[in-house]
This record gives sequence, C-alpha cells and structure tokens, in this order.
Amino acid sequence: MTPDLAVREVLPRETWAPLAEAHRDRAQVWTAPHVERQHRREKHPVEDFLFEYYDLGPGRLERWHPGVGMVLADAPEYARLGAYVEVPDGVTVDPARLERRLPGLRWTRELLARTAGRPARLGCFGLHEWAMVHRDDAAVRHPQHPLRLGSEGTAQVVESHRLACTHVDAFRFFTAAAAPRNELTLTRPDQLEQEQPGCLHASMDLYKIAYRLLPFVEASVVLDTFELARDVRHVDMRASPYDLTALGLEPIRIEEPDGKAAYVRHQRAFTERAAPLRARLLRLVDDLLLGWSS
Repeated sequence: MTPDLAVREVLPRETWAPLAEAHRDRAQVWTAPHVERQHRREKHPVEDFLFEYYDLGPGRLERWHPGVGMVLADAPEYARLGAYVEVPDGVTVDPARLERRLPGLRWTRELLARTAGRPARLGCFGLHEWAMVHRDDAAVRHPQHPLRLGSEGTAQVVESHRLACTHVDAFRFFTAAAAPRNELTLTRPDQLEQEQPGCLHASMDLYKIAYRLLPFVEASVVLDTFELARDVRHVDMRASPYDLTALGLEPIRIEEPDGKAAYVRHQRAFTERAAPLRARLLRLVDDLLLGWSS
C-alpha cells in the first residue's frame, strides 16, 4: 500500500506563522520555567516530571506541526526537518515515513479503543506511589522531600490496603515487597487487557500517545494532552506519600476516608476530561491508518 499524498490545503506564511507562534507561546508557559530550573540545577518532582519521564523535550513541545496533507509555503525552517519533504508549493510532512509506524499505530488504536470501552475503576486510591517505596528506602525518588508518615508509617498504609493497580508502567516500579500484594501481576502484553479510563496514569499517557503521532497530526492535541497530564501529575503527587507542602502542594491524605473520597472525585473528573481527548486521538489514528490504506 502507498499512503494518501493528497494535499488538502496550502498555507501561506502569513497564515501558518501566527499559528506556530501561538503554539510556541502556549507551550512556553510550561517549558520556560523548566528550562530555567535546569539552568539553576533545581529539581521539581511535579513540574519537571513530564519532561523527564516522557521523551519529548521543551523545544519539540514548542514546535507546531500542521499535520499530514497541509503544505507550508515559504517555510525553510521546516524544510530542514527530516520529516518534511518539498512539494511544488512548499513543504509538507512526508507521509511515507508512516510505514514504519504502522504496527505501533495499530497497537495504539487497540489501546485507545479498548480503554475507552471499559468502565472506570476507582478503587486504587493512588497507592501506586506508596507501593514504589514500600519497605525499600533506596527506592525513594525524591529524597529532598520526606515521606509524610515516615518509612514505617508508609509501609503500614500499603499493608492495610488492597493494591489494585491496573497500569503496567506504574506497576513496574513497585518494590519487590509491594509487587506481590497487587491484585494483578502486570506485564506489557497485559496492557491491552487491563488499561482502564479511571487510572490517572492512563489519562497522563494520552500525552505520550499524542506526541508520538507527531509530526503527522496537528500539534495542538499534544498541548491539550500535556496540560491534562500536568494536572494529573499534581494530584498524583499530592496523593503520594511524599510531603510536598514546601512546594505549596497540600496532601490528599488517601490513608484517611476524606482523602480517599477526594481522590475518587479527582479520578472521576480526570476520566471525564480525558474521554474527549482519547476519542480525538482515536480519530486521528484512524485517519492516519485510513490514509495509508487508501
């Protein structure tokens, strides 16, 4: 099969340049403070996470892309990017590069569709972060911020609760003492069977799915999912065992009934907020797969 190379629209520079600038300005609300912290060699366990855990750097987040089929006129800066090809009216994303992405796109489509089709499970209470330090002081990832309940208190919370994590990329960081306590032993092949929309990390990972579609999709979806992921990370860490009050983050005390209820409210809100983004990504993936097979 060959990809659909049809040009949908040619954008003159006076049209696309403001779009690219607006995208960069929106992204720099988040990228500029991160870069400044890097220069000062400061760490922020919440705000820096999306740049450190995920593999999209600040400069790439700031770069706007129009998506497949859109031609940018007078765009030498895009012509220099490896994913673009020259056409008579300017440059456009090279859809032929999609070929090596096809297996991943098909897997991603399955993940998005299956996750969207499942009911949200809301009983984990964010204990994954607690399980990541359970009975293993060497596993503490943010030593500059103490554990609110200390090592023993943290362990007691884990041991007095049911662990019900469904997300493989959280489970893989569980300590050796915590992993057997989880209801499921998760491996990568389990992701298609277990991912569910109530999981905060499943909502956060929509950002990863979005940026891995670049430059074949219009880049605003990446910022939309980034902003969701950032808000999720705030709740994720407020519900963690770490004391982040020095950063102005009040804890969600999931070891107490009120904290559990608050966490579930956040889960419901994120599930609702993520649903249209997940549906949008599914449509984009379907369009790319259809374009290739047409």
